[in-house]
Amino acid sequence: MKFKIFLLVALILSSSLLGCNREFDLMNNDAPIEDIEYLIIEGGEVNLPLTPFGTLNPLMTNNTSYHYFSKLIFEGLFEFDENLKPLPCLASTYTIMDNRVLLKLRNDVYWHDGEQFTADDVIFTVNTINSYKGEGTYMNLVASALGAFTSASSGISARKIDDYTVEISFPIAFSNMKEVLTFPIIPSHIFQNERPDSYSQALALDNYIPIGTGPFMFESYDKNKSIKLVANSKYRDGEPSISIVTGKVLDDEELFLTAFEAGQIDITPTRGVDWDKYQQNSNVNIKEYITSQYEFLGFNFSKEIFQGENGIKLRQAMNYGIDTQEIIQKIYLGKGTRADVPINPNSWLKSDTSNHYSYNLEKSKELLASLGYIDIDEDEILEDNEGNELALRLTTNSSNLYRINTAQMIAEDLKSIGINIILDFRSNYDEDITEEDILQEWNNINSKIKSGDFDIALLGWNFSTIPELSFLFHSSQIYQDNFIRYMNPELDQLLLEINNSMTEELKVGNYGRLQEIIMNDLPYISLLFRNRAILINSEIKGDLNPTFFNPYKGLEKCFIALIPD
Repeated sequence: MKFKIFLLVALILSSSLLGCNREFDLMNNDAPIEDIEYLIIEGGEVNLPLTPFGTLNPLMTNNTSYHYFSKLIFEGLFEFDENLKPLPCLASTYTIMDNRVLLKLRNDVYWHDGEQFTADDVIFTVNTINSYKGEGTYMNLVASALGAFTSASSGISARKIDDYTVEISFPIAFSNMKEVLTFPIIPSHIFQNERPDSYSQALALDNYIPIGTGPFMFESYDKNKSIKLVANSKYRDGEPSISIVTGKVLDDEELFLTAFEAGQIDITPTRGVDWDKYQQNSNVNIKEYITSQYEFLGFNFSKEIFQGENGIKLRQAMNYGIDTQEIIQKIYLGKGTRADVPINPNSWLKSDTSNHYSYNLEKSKELLASLGYIDIDEDEILEDNEGNELALRLTTNSSNLYRINTAQMIAEDLKSIGINIILDFRSNYDEDITEEDILQEWNNINSKIKSGDFDIALLGWNFSTIPELSFLFHSSQIYQDNFIRYMNPELDQLLLEINNSMTEELKVGNYGRLQEIIMNDLPYISLLFRNRAILINSEIKGDLNPTFFNPYKGLEKCFIALIPD
């Protein structure tokens, strides 16, 4: 995860279902028809939308839609739960010893071709990842997990203890080792039995046959059209009720909603925030969730006005003076979750006391008055004791309509407490803006940020599932990802301690301290995490629990049903 102040549209994969020629059995043939809520269908097909992708190889794909789709086929040693906590998956138990993780593997796991999963597969996967010299989703995983403290160039290594025990070693001991071990495990026997350059074959882009351990098995691929999966009848947690999952390739995400409304797919990610119009549609279920997309105000700490204790008070006054909840309601139509810290509200590491700030004009004005700001000329803008107007420039990217409107609301809010916010961007939004224009605009903003030519920046981060924040705040990252030039020796030390927190109790405690410092110091004013939703054909029932990192979570537990007339 490298810093991309996001111009991206988050890709949330979805599932779809064909509704023709289905047969079903009643759960209870003797029950009165009025007591039957729905009729269970044997098997059934679910269709998921994909954008064009270049490879079926889960270690090599850079396509987000196929990355999520492949989670139906492949599994990792650990997987994230809904609170972003890594839990054993293909591993059964684990022991952490300094920079090593000793893993006892499950002995009831089989590859889709019938071979048993063993430690050889884990070792082969680790060696395959290490043999790749380019960048990729999982190759960057270790680097993002290590943060600012060391290079990941040496990779990780794996040593076989016995067929169901393996030891994995990292370059250093750090707190996110389990989180890293969520990469997909691939079968060693498929490649090592074929050619001596087995790692090259495992990293092949073309003609790759996906064989995993997950609830669905690869059956066929019609390039640039569709990929078909079937239920794994020998899956250790039971055969999925849904018999077929088909990924349908569409030209781009903008066609997902059209295909969903036409009945060609059954689950689709929403675009924007206007999905309430489907609330009254009995054929559509909506599941909303918090994404990893975080919106914030970042301050330029090379500016004297933001430094020292007075700078802290000014930032606190601004935070109290911004009605974030109104921004969420008016601009995001309620589709956002307010936050005081850059930690996902669902995270197991989020402190119960991290919601500290709320809209409070009186508190805001008190803080400004304590700094000596008064309205000398009665123009509703405050001045300091030398008569200088309290004015700050606010920069954002005008290709993002949400940010334009947010910036304007922030300017209005802060004017009401006497701060003049000068909007330092083109405020007229162009609906026909091209990708080239967006890129050019971003290059201009990036140049301003790197040169320090800003006071406040309204921007966003798209966070990884791995909770690592040193890239944001550590002083070693100034002029890199720490573009606000923030420096706090106490926080530097705490970030190191977090990186070295080898027990869950210690990690939670240190993250609690981190959130206290962030809320007091306010290097950012946290605004919100964006929400998204998936639209689901109402014939899909069951425990589908989409998250930003796995929108298909629970699909293997779902089934298809019809409501009787």
